[in-house]
Amino acid sequence: MIEIWNLVFMQFNRKADGSLEPLPAKVIDTGMGFERLCMALQGKKSNYDTDVFTPLISTIATLSGKEYGKDKMTDVAMRVIADHVRTISFSIADAQLPGNAKAGYVIRRILRRAVRYAYTFLDQKQAFMYKLVNTLVDSMGEAYPEIAAQRELIMKVIKEEEDSFLRTLDKGISILDDAIAKAKAEGKEQISGKDAFVLYDTYGFPLDLTELILKEKGMTLDKNEFDVEMEAQKARARNAAAVEATDWVVLSEGETEFVGYDHTEAEARILRYRQVKQKGKEFYQIVLSQTPFYAEMGGQVGDTGWLVDGDEKTEIYDTKRENGQAVHLAKKLPADLSAAFMAVIDAKARRAAECNHTATHLLHAALRQVLGTHVEQRGSYVSPKLLRFDFSHFQKVTPEQLREAEHIANAMVRMAIPLDEHRSVPIDEARKMGAMALFGEKYGDEVRVIRYGDSVELCGGTHVPNTGNIGSIRIISESSIAAGIRRIEAITAEVAEQAVDTVTDSLRAVGELLHNAPDIVAALRRSIEENAELRRQAEEFMQEKVNNMAKTMLANSVQIGGRKVVALNGFVAPDMVKSLAFLIRQLSPENTAFLAATFDLAGKPLITVAFTNDLVESGLNASVIARNAAKAIKGGGGGQPGFAQAGGKDKDGLSSAMSIMTESLA
Repeated sequence: MIEIWNLVFMQFNRKADGSLEPLPAKVIDTGMGFERLCMALQGKKSNYDTDVFTPLISTIATLSGKEYGKDKMTDVAMRVIADHVRTISFSIADAQLPGNAKAGYVIRRILRRAVRYAYTFLDQKQAFMYKLVNTLVDSMGEAYPEIAAQRELIMKVIKEEEDSFLRTLDKGISILDDAIAKAKAEGKEQISGKDAFVLYDTYGFPLDLTELILKEKGMTLDKNEFDVEMEAQKARARNAAAVEATDWVVLSEGETEFVGYDHTEAEARILRYRQVKQKGKEFYQIVLSQTPFYAEMGGQVGDTGWLVDGDEKTEIYDTKRENGQAVHLAKKLPADLSAAFMAVIDAKARRAAECNHTATHLLHAALRQVLGTHVEQRGSYVSPKLLRFDFSHFQKVTPEQLREAEHIANAMVRMAIPLDEHRSVPIDEARKMGAMALFGEKYGDEVRVIRYGDSVELCGGTHVPNTGNIGSIRIISESSIAAGIRRIEAITAEVAEQAVDTVTDSLRAVGELLHNAPDIVAALRRSIEENAELRRQAEEFMQEKVNNMAKTMLANSVQIGGRKVVALNGFVAPDMVKSLAFLIRQLSPENTAFLAATFDLAGKPLITVAFTNDLVESGLNASVIARNAAKAIKGGGGGQPGFAQAGGKDKDGLSSAMSIMTESLA
């Protein structure tokens, strides 16, 4: 029997006021997507019985060792996983990786929901969904060649996400099970919202997943209590960032005109200002009639500089963007607020920031060339000192790949490519130019396009007029900041020169220490090997000395309270004291106490007490004795009944400490 769907005839557009406006083209919506169409054509009663899903479900059954069609929840789990792995795979092939915001977060939640079903109902405690990608490619790769081309990427991203969430899931489910058991023991069918919030806030356990698991177990969540905890956390965050500001003092009406793309200084008047208090600090926000100051946006920090009025210079220590306007931050106001100022940016800092910003574009292009076109910018930070560039990639970038990307970017620097800037370009025209837009970012109808050769991006930041101005680019680190997201840090221009100088000076100093050997690495390796051999010989000598000392000390032991007591006083290396204590217990396994009151080269006193096992069984406690004796050297410590140590500050008290230890054995 084939299911019949309702047909929806669409002929009007309902406007905000409720009135109906005829559509230019009238259509019929059957609600029949690809899967339903397959179901109808193949005469099946369910989408999951069609050949769109059966290969995936068959593979899931094989991998999990479960049989499809025997258990309701097992079947549901297999269908959820089959459906979700398709969604995730196609999304990744289209360059949308799982993330913590926007579309990326939707993909991550879908994937984690599937992982939870596999964990709970298929007993899959290790990553396994990524293995389904081969089956998906076999069945749909011909129709969708993108998933075949991105097979490796899709598998690695899914596996990394699975591994990451399984660690959270294992801990979270354990805590949730405890909360459920506690509630049931108290005769409740609802768990505390506080418990759910701890899962969410501390362990990253999604709320919807908590609610789903509770529903399966016939339990509910005190959602109101959860909301109270969430609001309290938000309030704490708001209080931590609380800002007190006076009303704006308006000197003149108008909005700021930004001239910073073309000028580093401009004549300006103050339109309005206000005083602000934040985290115990007071400062002023100033809005100018026109400004060369770039306001922080798109990862680039705000400009610094001065408002100049004759001999008076008012420092602008940062520039922020607020409601689309550049807001200049100053610790004090100019003496004459009505003056015509010269707004002057710190040109050196601006040039350094421009070098770093342009370098992010070049590195973006280079990474896509080296790693693949799946690489997309996921965030950046550009300051005069360094740049950070976050990008989508599924695994650690090797040193060889980093070097190759660095070389490609520096080749573009040496080509001295001039800036090709296009302002107020219609967004559609910009896309035709090949400009890269960041997924999920909002753009207006008109955008700014920055082109350096093959690098074409939408960008509102400031850039060098020519790539040659950068001088050089040096990548200084690469790391992971989230599943599927990598970060590189790099330096350029003068900062890169300084870094090279530092490395060169260090190598020169090392070379001098190695007597200017022609091959520094080989000479250093020899030195390390020689040092290791000398250390081995020293350790052997020390062990021999310890052995001799232990035998001599045992031969000279005294009887106190019917026990053999070995005492050690004076300067002894701390490591040797411990070795002596254990060796004496080994050589004299019964009725022997080791007492030491020693100090090291720095004069730091140390108390050590060790007893053989029979003395411990008789009631002696090394930890108690060591703590008592440590009072004489103004210190403290402890340990086990058979061995304890205590340090202190007063070396002169060691004699008294030894007396206390000795008396405790009498």
